[in-house]
Amino acid sequence: MTTAQKPIRQRGWKPLWIAIAGTAVGLIGLLRPELALGTLNFVLSSFVAVAPLVIPGLLLSAAILASGAGARLSGSLKGNVGVAVLTAAALGTVTPVCGVTVLPLMTGLLAAGVPLAPVMAFWLSSPVTDPAMVAATVAVLGVELAVAKTLAAFLIGLGGGGVVAVLARQPWIAKPLRATLSYPSDCDARIAGTDRTGAVVWRFWQVPARRERFLREVRSMTRLILICLTPAFAAEYLLQRFLAPETFADLLGTDSPWAIPLAVFVGAPAYIDGYAALPLTRSLMDHGMAPGAALAFLVSGGVVSIWGALAIVPVLRIRPFVLYLALGVGGSLAAGYLYAAIA
Repeated sequence: MTTAQKPIRQRGWKPLWIAIAGTAVGLIGLLRPELALGTLNFVLSSFVAVAPLVIPGLLLSAAILASGAGARLSGSLKGNVGVAVLTAAALGTVTPVCGVTVLPLMTGLLAAGVPLAPVMAFWLSSPVTDPAMVAATVAVLGVELAVAKTLAAFLIGLGGGGVVAVLARQPWIAKPLRATLSYPSDCDARIAGTDRTGAVVWRFWQVPARRERFLREVRSMTRLILICLTPAFAAEYLLQRFLAPETFADLLGTDSPWAIPLAVFVGAPAYIDGYAALPLTRSLMDHGMAPGAALAFLVSGGVVSIWGALAIVPVLRIRPFVLYLALGVGGSLAAGYLYAAIA
């Protein structure tokens, strides 16, 4: 078996994250106890809210690794990267989840040897829109902008996955996970007690070694999710608390050559919830915001948010992570300028 998997380890960066988080929480608790309680409440409620999306991905990821299906999937996708990227971008466009909530599944697929290109395509396209978001966008901003946003999500995923596919021979693309999340190649056969023929055991729970492997993956992935998402949710709360969306009106509510770049570089780090961004965008457009800037603002707020970046950075190496940000920002800018030229 060419791509086996070892339960995820966090020894390399876990102490650093714990120290940073502990120091931050301690300072906030001393200086602003009400802010600390608000942050804690938001983090806990956010975990409850995303649990229905995160848990299935976590279980599926563990099942893929325990059954040995990851190697089979990896082999099939490596030979059809173009089709895989196209499919992943399309699925991301219509799937009502963001890259953060499918973090365990994406990490598990990468650990199983699935190429980064289709994973990147899904990661870039999924946060931008979904069927419910399309309906809400039509109701608030009209059909034209809703269609443009949907096409932008698909094209950003397709383009991002295509760029990664072109760079596939680079070592940092072939192995995008951090060293502490990597897996030795003979581990699956050794742990599961199977031969090296690559056979997939779909009913893995009937094999004690594979059942143990599944439970170990669930525990390990749960720790990873807690470590990744806790600071991400805390950052989201603090940004929403201190950076009210209305403060961006003066920057974005103008039809100027800088409107689209400002829309991207203000909307991206601020992360305004997709549904909350719709009425704000409507108000900005009523005050003169150009359609291209409006689209760039909507797209960048989902695909390159701070809380999403904080969740992904402990998983990907620096170069793949920077590439993810560059593709998200570049795709948002391209979508805004293209729509401005067409609209």
